[in-house]
Amino acid sequence: MEFSTSAQWDFSVILFNKYAVKGGDPDQLSNCELKELIEKEFPDSAKVSNTSIDAIFKEMDKNSDGEVSFEEFKAVISKLKGCGP
Repeated sequence: MEFSTSAQWDFSVILFNKYAVKGGDPDQLSNCELKELIEKEFPDSAKVSNTSIDAIFKEMDKNSDGEVSFEEFKAVISKLKGCGP
């Protein structure tokens, strides 16, 4: 499914905020929060193993702080939706 730039942004913000507030820093996603988001919001991607999700998390956590910022999250969403590099 293709998104317009505005719709992509809105979608990303809504998803990030929905899961980031579940625990810890509300401005960051933990590995567990990202896994839950992928399993619930992208059921086709949920077939991916936990090891693969861990690898995605590690790749996206550019500053290695153990959490994914919104900027890092946008890259994850782009990959999952097939809209990014």
